[in-house]
Amino acid sequence: MKPGRWKDPKNKLFPYQVGFTAPPHDFDAAPSDFLRIAPETVGVHGRMLHVPGYAHQLSQRVDNFHLMEEFVECMSNNGADVCGQVGTNWVHCQGTTPDQVRVLCEQISERFETPFHMAGYCVVEALREINAQRIALNSVYYWPDWRDGYARFLRQAGFELLYAGNFVDMGFFRTQEQCNACNWIFEGGMARRSMEFVADKALEADAFVVNGMPNFRRKDGLPERMVSLDREIETLVGKPVISSDTALYWRLFRTLQVEPQGQLGSLLSSLQRPVPG
Repeated sequence: MKPGRWKDPKNKLFPYQVGFTAPPHDFDAAPSDFLRIAPETVGVHGRMLHVPGYAHQLSQRVDNFHLMEEFVECMSNNGADVCGQVGTNWVHCQGTTPDQVRVLCEQISERFETPFHMAGYCVVEALREINAQRIALNSVYYWPDWRDGYARFLRQAGFELLYAGNFVDMGFFRTQEQCNACNWIFEGGMARRSMEFVADKALEADAFVVNGMPNFRRKDGLPERMVSLDREIETLVGKPVISSDTALYWRLFRTLQVEPQGQLGSLLSSLQRPVPG
């Protein structure tokens, strides 16, 4: 059980405490991004998954799926109020359906008395929240088996998928190996161009999905993820953009019943109270 001392607010460093985990071998921006849009009453603690010899294979995620429970148990013992798993692929790597993932998250949450949210399923929850039915998937840097696995997952969730393609499908790279060599960081204009490409392929979509955690360099060279670009891109394509990072943060804030801060895309800003006057 979760240690009883965490039920007393005076024992906590922050009124709201969030635990993050990320795939092995990637320094993850999620804790930093989340803190940038959170009030100062929120604290974040991160824990990398340890998988020796990790090579970004879906089979390795299947073999180490038990680390999800270990992560939540550790965060529960440390007093986290909610836990977030970064990375879209984990929800489909075992061939699981959205309903199976929902049940899994509920079971882990109950076992360790700490809500647990997986990014790939948070996208499904966000799409349902905005009543989207027809969607298109910008699969960014995803390898073909990653792209196809998540496309299957979205279809199983009941959405009509009008288009699913990665940067190679869109013609931005000749081979997947060239795309991989960018280490998930791309020049800034690719975010806009890829979303325009997807929007053109799916004019009747209710919303556009971006899986994974792509990074795009702004003019000063600093990489930014979709949470920093959602508002601008939604204005460009005229539809809601549900990215994996944004959906995860939205679910975490909603669980905490805390408002995110700043000028954000439509999903996160839906949690903000209107400014009087």
